[in-house]
Amino acid sequence: MATLTREDLDSRLDGAARAWFHEALAEAARSARHPTDPHSAPAWETCFTSAGRHCGREHADSVRTHLLHEARADPATLTRLYRQGTAAERRAVLLALHHLAPDPADGLPLVEDALRTNDTHLVAAAVGPYAARHLPPHPWRHAVLKCLFTGVPVAAADGIERRAQGDTELARMLHDYAAERTAAGRPVPADLHRVLALTSPTEES
Repeated sequence: MATLTREDLDSRLDGAARAWFHEALAEAARSARHPTDPHSAPAWETCFTSAGRHCGREHADSVRTHLLHEARADPATLTRLYRQGTAAERRAVLLALHHLAPDPADGLPLVEDALRTNDTHLVAAAVGPYAARHLPPHPWRHAVLKCLFTGVPVAAADGIERRAQGDTELARMLHDYAAERTAAGRPVPADLHRVLALTSPTEES
């Protein structure tokens, strides 16, 4: 779920969409330089919500993420856009957190909310770089299990090789989950065995 660069977007958007994208970025930049009345939403937020209509659903995540960066969206704005947004808009906020919400207190509630859903796109976005850096060990382990439960590839969990290394508690949880699946006559996800292998501690040389 990598964000396309502006150059990549320019090469993929058609003329009308590209012109709209540039104007939306300019609007976001103006808002960053000259904040509007805090009681009214700035114009760039309208662009944020309509990105899919103008640039296509396949590019909406990247367009929205660039708008958030250009507007220098603060934690309060990110939270409001997430709480009020569609699933697609929430996903864009999650993808931008690692650049725009340095304080875990600002971004973690949004990550935790996304992980309570069964929306695979939200779950995949929630386990990105921000979660890898800030999500505490126990919630992070449950996030890994959430990926397995919902079918999100564990490769989406940023930094999983580092965080899973030598994690005996995660190994225990994985064994328990596999046992539950087996007892219920359900297949054990192949990704579970991949994560389980990562939990093995490295040998000291």
